[in-house]
Amino acid sequence: MLLDLKKLLEIAEEKRFAVPAFNVYNMETVMGVLQAAEETRAPVIMQTYSRLVASGVAYYVAPIVLAAAHSSSVPICFHLDHGAGETEVIRSLRYGFTGIMYDCSSLPLDQNIAETLRIVELCERAGVFVEGELGHIGSTKDEITNEYTDVDEAIRFIQETGIAALAVQVGTAHGRYKKSPQVAVDRIAAIRKEAKKANVNVPLVLHGGSGIPDEQVRAAIDAGIRKVNFGTDICFTFLDRIFETSRETYAIDLFMKGAVQAVKEFALEKIQLLGAEDKI
Repeated sequence: MLLDLKKLLEIAEEKRFAVPAFNVYNMETVMGVLQAAEETRAPVIMQTYSRLVASGVAYYVAPIVLAAAHSSSVPICFHLDHGAGETEVIRSLRYGFTGIMYDCSSLPLDQNIAETLRIVELCERAGVFVEGELGHIGSTKDEITNEYTDVDEAIRFIQETGIAALAVQVGTAHGRYKKSPQVAVDRIAAIRKEAKKANVNVPLVLHGGSGIPDEQVRAAIDAGIRKVNFGTDICFTFLDRIFETSRETYAIDLFMKGAVQAVKEFALEKIQLLGAEDKI
């Protein structure tokens, strides 16, 4: 079943787990994630990176995700990942996305608030909720910083934007880590605690989930993370199996079976890690 971002995260909050958010790129990655979700009875998010929306690829991927969601017996949110601008947001709404992540985290705080609020108000007209980002979550190609999302700024950001979820900078990055990251679990817990006090307890999101040690992921969930993103490892999982597949199998549907299975196995592992199985 197709569900919006807010309702899906409310399930995670009520049952104290994190929803896995898998970046999907084609029919085979959608199939692998869907099979894992169905097998484990887990709610999941299928998300598409902003670049695919801007380039027009999402025009073809969106109907596949929507067909999978509508045919599924488990809740699925179709989410825009790191929306880069208003054009990508509007296209995503037209394509049927049920969640929007808008990223203005590289801007100064006041500008980030103003731009995020503008997109929240735009998406409200379509009944779609928004994930914002405070504290720029960069790439593993860059030096990992120990500058984290400020607690007081996080509360102000939530209050003034009306977002439904907040991605926080707590020591993670996008891409493959050169060395294991150290997630600032204490900062997650501090934001969560102050948000509860201020009665603005929106779900917190952990980006850069690929390659984080399992024990740190579990600790982050205990501290208040309710959505974890996986993108890079989906790509490597898919491509590694493709490169291992014999070219003697040239019928594309048969050739892709191994890649679908590899994505499914990866998704099963992360669903179990996040405690999302049997949560519907």
